[in-house]
Amino acid sequence: MASYQVFYSGRVQGVGFRYSVKQIAAGYEVVGWVRNLADGRVELQAGGDREEVDEFLAAIASSPLRHHVLHIERHSIPPLRERLGFVIER
Repeated sequence: MASYQVFYSGRVQGVGFRYSVKQIAAGYEVVGWVRNLADGRVELQAGGDREEVDEFLAAIASSPLRHHVLHIERHSIPPLRERLGFVIER
């Protein structure tokens, strides 16, 4: 099991970034959430089988969203507990 917190910066708000990430997540067995931050970044937390989470994050990085991202900051975090599915948080 692996869980990560990822910050995306660039032009990542107002371009459908969170909705696209949620659609990508539907193809993977991951749990977690994605949300906009007040400083203009997008924060994502995702957990699940290490290979599945890594593939999910790689799918985001290779999707058309990559054109909006200038920097990605990724950190390991404690396992996400009591989460079902992947959601957009407000």
